[in-house]
Amino acid sequence: MKDEIIQKLEGLPGKISFLYENLKTGEGFFYHEQEPMLAASVIKLFVMAAAFEKEKKGTFRMNDIFAVKKEDWVPSCGALTYLHDGILVTGMDLVTLMIIFSDNTATNVLIDILGMKEINETIKELGFRQTLLQRKMYDTERAARGIQNYITGYETGRLLKMMYDGTLIDKESSDTMISILKNQQLCSKIPFYLQALPESPEIAHKTGEDTGITHDVGIVYGKEPFLVCFCGNETDTPAFERIMAEISLELYREANKGIQEIEGE
Repeated sequence: MKDEIIQKLEGLPGKISFLYENLKTGEGFFYHEQEPMLAASVIKLFVMAAAFEKEKKGTFRMNDIFAVKKEDWVPSCGALTYLHDGILVTGMDLVTLMIIFSDNTATNVLIDILGMKEINETIKELGFRQTLLQRKMYDTERAARGIQNYITGYETGRLLKMMYDGTLIDKESSDTMISILKNQQLCSKIPFYLQALPESPEIAHKTGEDTGITHDVGIVYGKEPFLVCFCGNETDTPAFERIMAEISLELYREANKGIQEIEGE
């Protein structure tokens, strides 16, 4: 299976990064997992981690109320841009919207509250050396100057593994972050075939996309849960997304022998 999956990834154009780990057995394999990638919305996982770290330190409270004003609005994804000027939300609302709807306005408001410098300091404190937040969402001026946000499949996988192990910030924070990720509403990549299975396995994941960029990273639960990270830059995004769905189903069937086939397949 490993060779077949790598062959599929090699057939895609552009930069492709992949990581798989069976969280029960520890077995896994990788493909260009250390390659720096333009982050798109996957960077929001690290913003979420910084929010929980700051809450633990007492410098940010999830229950505090914040006003989202018209001047904060940026284009989709998300919901806040379409709601009324000055809407009041909690810190937890901002984190949740940032993850489950990939809300760009919520993300930018959080970056302003937490501080970009402080978020990057937290990223480094957590042990991530290649992940970098350098601009807010839809900051076209900085993007035009080549100032971008970066991730790697390897470090994103480590972040998710720490959540799964209960060691990202602390057990309570890790569990809360996992529960938010399980409510993801953008489900056309890793979950595409999996959500059609009779058992509809839980999936805690986060997508990212932009022109020529498509990512999906997460944890698929089952008899043998596994971690999978798909990252693509300068690629054929529809083709890669089809392959993400196919590979995720293959990995699930391999790790969870005896599951039923998709109805009608």
